[in-house]
Amino acid sequence: MHPATRTAIFRRLKAANPAPTTELLHDSPFELLVAVMLSAHTTDKSVNGATRILFPVANTPHAIAALGVEGVKDYIRAVGLYNTKAKNLIALCQRLLDLHGGEVPGDRAALEELPGVGRKTASIILNMVFGEAEIAVDTHIFRVANRTGLAPGGNPRAVEDALVRATPAEYRKDAHHWLLLHGRYVCTARSPACPACLIRDLCEYKQKTRPKPAVKKKGVGERVRRAARRAGRSAG
Repeated sequence: MHPATRTAIFRRLKAANPAPTTELLHDSPFELLVAVMLSAHTTDKSVNGATRILFPVANTPHAIAALGVEGVKDYIRAVGLYNTKAKNLIALCQRLLDLHGGEVPGDRAALEELPGVGRKTASIILNMVFGEAEIAVDTHIFRVANRTGLAPGGNPRAVEDALVRATPAEYRKDAHHWLLLHGRYVCTARSPACPACLIRDLCEYKQKTRPKPAVKKKGVGERVRRAARRAGRSAG
């Protein structure tokens, strides 16, 4: 893809959504860290449903650690893999208390050492909390980057590296959110909404979804004629 095309894509995405952000509910860096960690292999809707119950009761490392593994399970049962995530969450809170004074660290290595936190989660925290121009690649971004030709790659890290290299600096900070939301709501895995896509003329995807044929509505005249024919048959 030509660099000018990439720039045009991000220019349009920014124009449509100047201040993109996560759909995960949170009011602090720690709450965001917990929500992102819980969101692996599940939907933001499920996570928000769980944290709406959990955070009013416990929204600090100390408070969640005090719940214990079995205690926290009751709040996150709607989240996929909740047994494993409950163990990771308690261990994460304990690690924050023991090594970081209960604060979310701003260092990638320190973040990735936390239980349940991988590269994607660390990138999101570095981006949203610490203002770094990191691009976290999830399944939506992986699909969009490959399908559009924006930054093809065989695995998430390859796509991440390609996006970091190719995304104009002025758009890099928000690129993650724009591409994620585009993949979630427009460039979906099945039946992408190509006819309504604002970058369809810039996208290199060759199998674009075609517009559905318009369904012609029968006019008043046709309805009158049909009624007359029915009436005639009845009279006969």
